[in-house]
Amino acid sequence: MKASCEVCGSYYDKSFEVIIGGEKHVFDCFECAIHLLAPPCDDCGCRILGHGIERSDRMYCSNHCASRAAA
Repeated sequence: MKASCEVCGSYYDKSFEVIIGGEKHVFDCFECAIHLLAPPCDDCGCRILGHGIERSDRMYCSNHCASRAAA
């Protein structure tokens, strides 16, 4: 598939699609996919790449951030 990345606009022959909640996104690399789709930590703002921690309907990148936000 050759398509344009919706984040950076690069037209790449190895682009790929990600479907989330029925919505299709096209990227040329994982970096762009992460930038657009990974949720931010509700404390420090970094992108959550792993499972993260969910407390009181908020997402955190680590126990440290979740504990700090609860204080």
